[in-house]
Amino acid sequence: MPRRKSLTRRFLQHLLLISLARTILTVIGRGRAWDEWDEGKLVEPAQQRSHRSRFVTTFSFAALFVAGLAFSAGAGNTVQSLLDNGDAVSAASGPSGPSGPTGATGVSDAAKTAQAAPATPAVSAAPTRVVEAQPAAAPARPVAAPAQARAAVQSAAPVVSRPVVTGSAATTKTAAAATTRAARPSRAVQGKPQAKPQHKTSAPKAQPKAPALDPEVHDFPAATVWLNRAAPDPTPPAARLKLGFARELVADSRKAHVDWALVLATLRAEGRNGRAPAGRVELRALATRLAATGGRVNPWAAALAYSSDTSLADRVVALRHYYRAVGVAALVNGLLSQKADLQDRVLHDMRLHIYPGGRHDVASGHVDVRVLATMLYLADSFHEVTVSCLISGHRLYARPGVVSAHIYGRAVDVAALDGVSIYGHQQPGGITEQAVRALLMLPGGMEPAQVISLLGMGGPSFALANHYDHIHVGF
Repeated sequence: MPRRKSLTRRFLQHLLLISLARTILTVIGRGRAWDEWDEGKLVEPAQQRSHRSRFVTTFSFAALFVAGLAFSAGAGNTVQSLLDNGDAVSAASGPSGPSGPTGATGVSDAAKTAQAAPATPAVSAAPTRVVEAQPAAAPARPVAAPAQARAAVQSAAPVVSRPVVTGSAATTKTAAAATTRAARPSRAVQGKPQAKPQHKTSAPKAQPKAPALDPEVHDFPAATVWLNRAAPDPTPPAARLKLGFARELVADSRKAHVDWALVLATLRAEGRNGRAPAGRVELRALATRLAATGGRVNPWAAALAYSSDTSLADRVVALRHYYRAVGVAALVNGLLSQKADLQDRVLHDMRLHIYPGGRHDVASGHVDVRVLATMLYLADSFHEVTVSCLISGHRLYARPGVVSAHIYGRAVDVAALDGVSIYGHQQPGGITEQAVRALLMLPGGMEPAQVISLLGMGGPSFALANHYDHIHVGF
């Protein structure tokens, strides 16, 4: 850039000297004036001019010279300023963009000045914010700085990178300003040092001790916590029967003189859980086969003859009792749709012996539909059921702070089955074991959450000593 400026200055100086020399030669020169050419012949020279005309001519040329000199000086200043501005722009962006020697990634004159100046303690102790220049789309190869310059720049405090005009007085001024800014302590140094936030570590709070269990669930660590939430229908839409299939099931079973619940229980026990477990031809064949193997007299023997599996035969009999208890309408439309009918059946079923407070609970509609279906299921399985507690007569809390499932109408206590009291008959193979096994074979959403007695048979069943005289069934 300095070489370009020197060439421009020399050109302007030569131009001014040539103009001055031509003016002087014209004024003081003598000779004959050539007026014009005429067919290759010279015209006679003009007469010699007077002193007055020479003075006027000289004065005019001098005035023109002074005016030209002033115009040339003004034009030179304008050109000089334009050249300086162009140099500043090119110095800011580098030879080929922001990544040149004096661009964002190059070493500027300010950095060189900072390298020459000795580092002060204020510079190393007062870091300032670094403003990074955005890189160009295609950055050129940066000019590598000397090793000493890189070490000085890394050891000194970071300086805000700004465009620097090289090759002029602005270079020294900008470098001095950058050094002054770097040496000036920041606000954090002048004022009080900013303390880092300290995270207070509080001692872990002691976990509150679990309250003692109530006698109903005493000495049982996995007791159920009851929540007062609306229970879903135990018969979801996907598990309900199609109306057409239900009609065919009842009609074909009647023609074969076999219970429709036994035919449906056999299909469900085999794992056919669709809304139409079998076609019409297969349904007729199954009803006929069950009737031929004694299904009208002994359903368990008929199921065993059909499957040759005792466990499957037990499940078939349990499902048959459940389907007979709830009815075909509940299997098609869901249990909740038949709650009023189930309540009426419980109140008028002679096999169910319910105390007056419990009958009032059923009549008021406070008893869960699953409890109603369970009582009818036990009545169909054991022919006689004595209910000792529903809602009325039970304490509020099952354990401290937890409301009992009885209060929500989701539990029933059974004191006797088929005329046999639970008290004194909880030995293996007795009436209590048979009832617990039957409760554990209820389908899907009808499976209880708690079956408490003196026998623990896996699943939701467990033993508690204070349940020696009844079986607690909770949902």
